[in-house]
Amino acid sequence: MTSERSDGVTRRAAIVTGIAGATVAAVTASGGGQALGGQSASGASSSSPRMATGDRMPVVYVPHGGGPWPFVDLGMKKTEHDALADYLKGLHALPKIPPKSLLVISAHWEEPVFTVMTSERPPMLYDYYGFPPESYQITWPAPGAPKLARRVRELLSKAEIASGEDATRGFDHGTFVPFKLTYPNADIPTIQLSLKVGLDPEEHIAMGRALQPLRDEGVFILGSGLSFHNMNAFRDPRAAGNAGAFDAWLRETSTLDQTERTRRLSAWATAPGARQSHPREEHLLPLMVVAGAAGDDRGGPAFAGTLFGHKISAIHFG
Repeated sequence: MTSERSDGVTRRAAIVTGIAGATVAAVTASGGGQALGGQSASGASSSSPRMATGDRMPVVYVPHGGGPWPFVDLGMKKTEHDALADYLKGLHALPKIPPKSLLVISAHWEEPVFTVMTSERPPMLYDYYGFPPESYQITWPAPGAPKLARRVRELLSKAEIASGEDATRGFDHGTFVPFKLTYPNADIPTIQLSLKVGLDPEEHIAMGRALQPLRDEGVFILGSGLSFHNMNAFRDPRAAGNAGAFDAWLRETSTLDQTERTRRLSAWATAPGARQSHPREEHLLPLMVVAGAAGDDRGGPAFAGTLFGHKISAIHFG
């Protein structure tokens, strides 16, 4: 949205530390995070037992809206706001059993190589500006998952994909904003995994494919972006046609078999309305990771909404 920073260095400088022990603000919602009796903050590891057949975690691409939208007034229509909030609040019910940990690929983190956060207590990263003071007091103190971070790097190494780690990175708004609605108790170990500079779709699909085993280890993989993200066109009703055309293409593409889905997503920029919907594709690339992690699972649209009148979708696989 119009008040988000795009400079990764500036975002990093905005990290606010010292939230250990903070209590998460209550969110009025039907359903929330479930306590994982006995689950440590370490998350999944290479020695984690595999889940029973049929308990494989789904993979999901969600629209995270703009800035701190659920907690401050951004001028969204009430129907738009409520529909997206209700979808995110209900997302916790999608996995058949509670996840052991969350792995989030946010549109708001790019690095030269795919990079995981490793902090046991990730701080908050308020990577937006120009909002009311309360926007910078939002907390979502989910524990980190260092063992999961190591497992991610192990899987990427096995696939001959270079990776890195960051011990200071905090939760950006691509994570704490939507998933504060989904898991308001902030009780599930969570890490973020970056996009790779260059935003090559095939690289991100391959990276997601390498992470497929995590789905059998209790890890809920979540891509957080926005299926329409043209900062100059959000308030322009003339852009609605391009948004609708690209949204329809994405929704159809998600339902295809893995081979055809991969072919189309790799050439996404040729789709109807593609570049008009994504002048820069960082908000689309989390879908590429999710589609790779989906493997043979066909997907489908799970939420259809609008943001300032432009169509946006969530897509689920598995």
